[in-house]
Amino acid sequence: MSHVVLTLSSDDIFKMKTFYTPHLQAKVPAGAIFTAKTGNSSITAYKSGKVLFQGKGAEVEAVKWGNTTAPIKKQISKTKAVLPPNFSELSAIGSDEVGTGDYFGPMTVVAAYVKKEQIPLLKELGVRDSKDLTDQKIISLAQQLIKITPYSLLVLHNEKYNTFQERGMTQGKMKALLHNKAILNVLNKLSPEKPDGILIDQFVEKNTYYKHIANEKAIANENVYFSTKGEGVHLAVAAASIIARYAFLKQMDKLSETVGMTIPRGAGKQVDIAAASIIKKHGVKGLHSIAKTHFANTEKALALVKK
Repeated sequence: MSHVVLTLSSDDIFKMKTFYTPHLQAKVPAGAIFTAKTGNSSITAYKSGKVLFQGKGAEVEAVKWGNTTAPIKKQISKTKAVLPPNFSELSAIGSDEVGTGDYFGPMTVVAAYVKKEQIPLLKELGVRDSKDLTDQKIISLAQQLIKITPYSLLVLHNEKYNTFQERGMTQGKMKALLHNKAILNVLNKLSPEKPDGILIDQFVEKNTYYKHIANEKAIANENVYFSTKGEGVHLAVAAASIIARYAFLKQMDKLSETVGMTIPRGAGKQVDIAAASIIKKHGVKGLHSIAKTHFANTEKALALVKK
């Protein structure tokens, strides 16, 4: 049985979990975040950041998410998003989100428009995947990007996030609604100018995305593309990612000021400890406006409080 191993960020792992929602398994191995089984492969994501793909379709699934530790056959490229051959050189709107895998802090979604004439400038500035940049570099780049690229930033604060989640809305649907709205905002800013294409950093299958936004004014289906690792496909997604992370960092700073302590990112042990401290001071209700309370961190924090 073939297998592939990837090392991914917490944001990417949560994107994967949403992507594989219909295939999630009830039983999860120790140290794992989730296990999913498709028709010909099994995917297990671990808290360490390692993701194990097993089965006949392991390589096909793994290539959707990044470079692998196993050889990839040439025909697997057929599973990637079908884009115009020169798409990276075209004028495009790209969208991405940050904060989906973080217990504390909001979800920030950005759509940004990069004209083909701006691509050399963005390359010179050092625009690339925000996960490869330091916070200081993200702040510097974002402050330049917001001056030269039309964009739309949407912030889903935790209080509203938790309300949606308690009503049964999945994180995937929240993201779809926000991506759709951000892209529409940018299209309105550009009108009557139109981009050559729209690229959404893929967090769910295309058909599911359009089901999520079925009751909303939706972006057109024409020239709209979905791709995992979109930051490496077009700089518009990379620009959106940088602005989204910049906004997330600012929001985290505000939360830290509000609670009087440094709020950690991610969903690890330090987050559990910080959440426990907040519960001791403000009770569980104190988490509602600053954290995604359905994450397992809430239960872990409560356990720490009882010790």
